Amino acid sequence: MSATILEEFFIKRSQQKRKTSPLNYKERLFILTEEKLAYYDYDLERGRRKSLRGSVDLQKVKCVEMVQPEPNAPQERLYPFQVIYDDGPLYIFAKNGDIQSAWIRKLKEMVRFNKDLKQKYHPCFWVDGQWRCCQQEVKQAMGCKVLEGFVTKQRQGSRKPLPPTPVESSPPEPPEPVASVGMTVIAEYEYTPMTSHDLELRRDEEYTILEMSDLNWWRARDKYGKEGYIPSNYVIEAGNVLERFPWYCKNMNRSQAENLLKKENKDGGFLVRDSSRPGIYTVSLFCKISGDKAGGCRHYNICTTSQGQFYLADRHFYSTIPDLINYHQHNAAGMFSRLKHIVSNRAQPPSTAGLGYGIWEIDPRHLTFIKELGNGQFGVVKYGKWQGQHDVAIKMIKEGSMSEDDFIEEAKIMIGDWGCANPKSDERPTFKELSLNVQDLLYEIQ
Repeated sequence: MSATILEEFFIKRSQQKRKTSPLNYKERLFILTEEKLAYYDYDLERGRRKSLRGSVDLQKVKCVEMVQPEPNAPQERLYPFQVIYDDGPLYIFAKNGDIQSAWIRKLKEMVRFNKDLKQKYHPCFWVDGQWRCCQQEVKQAMGCKVLEGFVTKQRQGSRKPLPPTPVESSPPEPPEPVASVGMTVIAEYEYTPMTSHDLELRRDEEYTILEMSDLNWWRARDKYGKEGYIPSNYVIEAGNVLERFPWYCKNMNRSQAENLLKKENKDGGFLVRDSSRPGIYTVSLFCKISGDKAGGCRHYNICTTSQGQFYLADRHFYSTIPDLINYHQHNAAGMFSRLKHIVSNRAQPPSTAGLGYGIWEIDPRHLTFIKELGNGQFGVVKYGKWQGQHDVAIKMIKEGSMSEDDFIEEAKIMIGDWGCANPKSDERPTFKELSLNVQDLLYEIQ
C-alpha cells in the first residue's frame, strides 16, 4: 500500500450524479497517496478508519482550485476547494484557509504533469442543474474563468525538457476531410439556390460529390445530371444510417434533450442522442406518470451484446438501432412508456456559411436596416435584413476611422474565417463598392 502523504477530516458534498439524488454534506477521512485521493467512513468512538466511500485516481485529475463559498454558508463550509476529474467536480470543505491552501498546493504539485489539464474552471458551485458563476446548464461545460498563470506554472513546475527549436520546413498539409470526392450523400434539408452557382437540394434525394475544395460548399451532381454547389452541412453521407432518421439528434446533450422534450410536453415524446460515453447512444423519453401533471424525462442507454445486437430496458435484441426503435414505438417492454412521438431539433435547417457559394460581395441596396445593436470606435453594428428575408448583422464603418487598405484586410480576414470562396479573387473590389456577408456584414457608410 502506498505511503500516506496527507491525511485530514473534511466535509464532502455529494456529487449528485443523478438529478433525483439529494444534496448532502458528510464528514469523511481523506487520505492522499502518490496514486489516489481516497475518502473513508470513520468510527470516532473506536478511533479507526472504516469502509472506503470513494476515490479519485490522481492521473485523471484535470483541475484543482478554490471555490467561492455559497451565500450565507455555515462556518464549516467557508473554505471549499474542488477536484475536477471525469466524474467530478468533487467538492471538499476544509476547516480553515491554511489547510485549504496546503491541500490545493500539494494536489496541484502532484497532478502538474497530467494530460488534459484544464485552462478554465468554474469558480462557483454546480447547484440545481446549473453553474452559479455563468448559469450554464451543462455540467461538462467549459469553465468560465481562466486559471491564473496556467502556462507559466506549467513551464516553471515541469521537469520535462522543452521541445527542440523547430527547423524550417514546409507548412503542414491541411487535414483530409472525412468525406471524399465521388461519395454519395443524402439531403437532410431542402435548399433553394441563392446564386447561379448553386444546386437545388431536395430532402432525402441522393447527390454525388464532385469537388470539396471549399470546406463549406461542395460541388455536386443530382440524379438528373445537373451540377452546382451545395452547403456541406445540409447533407449526410449515404452510409450514415442513424442520421437519416428524424428521431436522431446528433451532438445533443442530456440537458438540451430534456429542455426540448419538456417544451413539446407530449407523453411518450422521445429522441435518440449521443451519450456522454463515446460510441454509445441514449434514448431520452418524456412521460407523464399517473398523478404527475408536469411529467419527467427518463434516459435509457442503448446496450450492446457481445454478438453486436442492441437492446434497451428488457432484453429484446435487434441487429440495428432503427429496428430496436421501431419495436419500442409499439411496445414499452420495460420502459415507462412506448416511444409514441418523435421529437426533433432538425425541423429548421442550419445556417450556411455565407448566403450562397461565392457570395461575399452584395449590393447595399438589398439591405434593410432595422435597429442598432451597438457601436464603438470604428463603427456601428445594426440588425437588418438582406433581400427582405435573411437576418444579418451589418457593421458600418465610420468614415475616416479606417484606411482603405485596413478595411480590405479586415474584409479578407472575415472571408477567410468563414471559409467563403471568392470566384473572382483576381478582381479587388473598390473601397466604395465593398460589402460582404458571411453571417456578419461589412458595409461602408457613404
